[in-house]
Amino acid sequence: MNAMEIHQLRYFAKVAEIGNFTRAAEACFVSQPSLSQQIAKLEEELGQPLFERLGRGARLTEAGQKLLERASQILLLLDEAKAVVADDPDAGRLVVAAIPTIAPYFLPGVLTRFAAECPRARIEVAEETTGHLVEMLAHGDVDLAILALPVRGENLHIEPLFTEELLAVLPAGHALVGKAQVSLLDLAGEPFVLLHETHCLTGTATSFCHRLGISPAGTARIQQLATVQELVRLGHGVSLVPAMAARADAHPGRAYRSLDGDRPTRTVALVWNRMRYQSKLFARFVASLRLTPHGPPSP
Repeated sequence: MNAMEIHQLRYFAKVAEIGNFTRAAEACFVSQPSLSQQIAKLEEELGQPLFERLGRGARLTEAGQKLLERASQILLLLDEAKAVVADDPDAGRLVVAAIPTIAPYFLPGVLTRFAAECPRARIEVAEETTGHLVEMLAHGDVDLAILALPVRGENLHIEPLFTEELLAVLPAGHALVGKAQVSLLDLAGEPFVLLHETHCLTGTATSFCHRLGISPAGTARIQQLATVQELVRLGHGVSLVPAMAARADAHPGRAYRSLDGDRPTRTVALVWNRMRYQSKLFARFVASLRLTPHGPPSP
């Protein structure tokens, strides 16, 4: 019996991730027949089919699901072993993740600057909600996550990075746009366009409102902050959005205002699994993040 090989496990894991042999082969930079042949050899050695072939798709069998758990652990340990041995501060691979209300506004500038500083480094990006990212940190699927506090989980190192204001976003023709500052009481009778409750921004905004005795009447539960902004422009309601999203928005159909008095804020933090090995490249990327400028909001 031949021993299973690492490249077979990598091909297997990629097919399991993508659910398609052809696209998995492209991702692994091999031909589809070659990848299929290696998967077939793995199945022959184990004496079990690992995938159900469903037309153009592939779904794990029960045996495949059992193997995937072990294969993921093996590949993770192998990648960490390589990182420990090589540990080049100028090269290597990092998987950096962020929540959807941070990723499109904060990461592009960070990644552009770091690419100029470390052109040989390979930074992969993941975008998910906080709960999923905490799980991914625990399983070693991401090296570093940029999240909004609070964050809870075992073995997490949590380092606050900066605090930013949440601004009221209004349709450009709204009566309140003429005011330099808007109070939360001004918004009390307005419908609120909110992200789905799985997004921590919604919890931060509603908690702030409840603390001041106001219960915002939500008109929708949206998955993308850009959709929230567009619905506000169309007159479906108002919302509270992070300053970084306001700075990125040049559309004349929306106006941003600070709230008078006690202003809502969120704290953005770096989070990683302190039980995992942190390479020199990881340390260099974190140091770069700590030096990233965070300008004032532009309402």
